[in-house]
Amino acid sequence: MKKILLIGNGAREHVIAETLKKSKHEVELFVVGKSKNPGIFGLAKEYLLADVSDKNAIRDFALKVRPDFAILGPEAPIAAGIADLLLELGVPSASPLQTVGRLESSKSFTRDLLEEYKILGNPKFKVFYNEEGLAEFFAELGEDFVVKADGLKGGKGVKVSGDHLNGIEEGLAYAKECLAEGGRVIVEEKLIGQEFSLMSFCDGIHTAEMVPVQDHKRAYEGDKGPNTGGMGSYSCPDHMMPFLKPSDLEEAREITKKVAKALFDSTGVYFKGIMYGGFIAVKSGVRLIEYNARFGDPEVMNVLPIMKTDFVDICEAIIDGTLDKLTIESEKKATVCKYLVPNGYPDKPVAGQRIVVGEIPAGVQAYYASVDQKEDGLYLSGSRAIAFVGIADTLDAAEKLAESAVGKVTGPVFYRKDIGTKALIDKRVEMMKMIRG
Repeated sequence: MKKILLIGNGAREHVIAETLKKSKHEVELFVVGKSKNPGIFGLAKEYLLADVSDKNAIRDFALKVRPDFAILGPEAPIAAGIADLLLELGVPSASPLQTVGRLESSKSFTRDLLEEYKILGNPKFKVFYNEEGLAEFFAELGEDFVVKADGLKGGKGVKVSGDHLNGIEEGLAYAKECLAEGGRVIVEEKLIGQEFSLMSFCDGIHTAEMVPVQDHKRAYEGDKGPNTGGMGSYSCPDHMMPFLKPSDLEEAREITKKVAKALFDSTGVYFKGIMYGGFIAVKSGVRLIEYNARFGDPEVMNVLPIMKTDFVDICEAIIDGTLDKLTIESEKKATVCKYLVPNGYPDKPVAGQRIVVGEIPAGVQAYYASVDQKEDGLYLSGSRAIAFVGIADTLDAAEKLAESAVGKVTGPVFYRKDIGTKALIDKRVEMMKMIRG
């Protein structure tokens, strides 16, 4: 019997819970979540309603249930040091300790780490702690720049020229706003290319890559509108992205391996958990946009349902430092994830409204995110609500499956119809051809 503590209550944690329960090992799941996720609730032996960063509540729960290990789903408990707290109680985690979790919680820490250890992948950038030299650096970058708030902003703290900021004046104003709020801001050159996610399991020394995925951050079709936590994603049956070369994936892998080593050399602490690289393929190879210290949401829903290697074995190998002894295998399937979100998301989402989910077609997985289960049904909580994942032999078939499921939900919700479609992917392939000649 494996007793596993899972922290979190979103769609990411729903698919983690489902994958743990599919293990060849008998698994008892103990969950801490701030709301009752209907998908996770049915899989849990015990479910504690508490904030995912509440140290007192989590300490008491862990002492009571005595889990063999823990997994921290979202970024907030990692940044709050929940893995450190659990380790003090003798409970290891397949998630990183706070000091190396800064890979996600501090964008400046990651940029500086790559620079110090001469790891290729950084754009031209500067970290500012005050306004000194800020206007001059904007002038140096010209009209192509990115401004990043230096903390956890749920994927919404990054603003890009031409997309969210019109001209240097607006960029400068947002940078000053970030300085006033957090005392630090990163300004970078804008990279032109195609983004992709490459998540890796990491035991501190060894890394093992998952299937590459492309996420869609913008709220509306055609990549328009504000940034979100992610509106959906897709992966291909050949475990490649149609706009990448094999050398691009190899470059991304190498960056992650070197970052894992640099983290230990810099802090003396092994990064144990998920190292999720957000990369961009540019004219000459690959650059790093940012790292996250946990599974991507929605990307985890493309990766875990088709993974053949036992997830409990992977978690234990991460903890024991024996990841090199495992071969991570996945089915040669295509996946398309489409997120159903409340009307008004992300800026003014409706909440407290009831939605009705119809019959989910075969070949589709549904993962519950920000919804509340009440006696008379499901209610929107104000963020992404349900993710539908189509799994099939081809991308076209997977997209059609996901589309058929999202259409079965009624209520004040919307989604992006273009995710995983040939038309959108062809545009991205053409863009890379133009960039690379």
